[in-house]
Amino acid sequence: MTQRSMVVGHTPDIIIRANGSATVEGWDSDRVQASSDSRWGLKIEPRDEAEIGRARAKVGEHVLFDIRIDAPRLKKNARREVIEVQLGGSGTVKVPINSNVKVYAGRSIDMRRIGGQVSAFAGHDMHLQSVRVLVNASAGGNMDLDCDRLAGEGFKFGAGRDLRFYIRELNDAKFMINDLGGYWEAVLGEGRVPIRLNAGGDVTLVTDQEVSAQPPNYILGRIERPHDARQET
Repeated sequence: MTQRSMVVGHTPDIIIRANGSATVEGWDSDRVQASSDSRWGLKIEPRDEAEIGRARAKVGEHVLFDIRIDAPRLKKNARREVIEVQLGGSGTVKVPINSNVKVYAGRSIDMRRIGGQVSAFAGHDMHLQSVRVLVNASAGGNMDLDCDRLAGEGFKFGAGRDLRFYIRELNDAKFMINDLGGYWEAVLGEGRVPIRLNAGGDVTLVTDQEVSAQPPNYILGRIERPHDARQET
């Protein structure tokens, strides 16, 4: 196993790029630590915004994404250090709990215990749990989101298969949903925050709020209560 670590402080901005799958976990440390059994190795290095290029991941000849990587929370003309972790294959990355993290994986992402902002893009499945702030996410396979709150604007989340959506502090939103059963809308509270969810399988909304169906057909899809959805935990 190859392993590398670096002192990065308690609130770093971290970008993780994995050709395979990435497991990311927050820990009580000021170090980022990456490990991999892949023969393709790994790297950890400090960068700045001007050095960050494009994330590109493929399965065979199909390009999953080709996106400009911008350092989290960087303002125009700012020069902030970003820690970039590159996994040639699959691996595990431990980051300080309050890190701001972006992850780009050609295969799957499993992330938990992150107290900062998170953006994640997976070619296959994605599982986010105990994430404080979700900014953006998409997955080519199943997506399971269990986060405290959202940040940003123009919220749109997509999964190639099933999408499970649980934002614990969300109580005022209008959902516009396309899934295997067709189109449906749901409103929490006054419906002030528009959120679009697209899935090739089923979308499941998890909430302890009252859910209102919308005209003209008043159709609702899968709705779960938090205590029903996570009995095993």
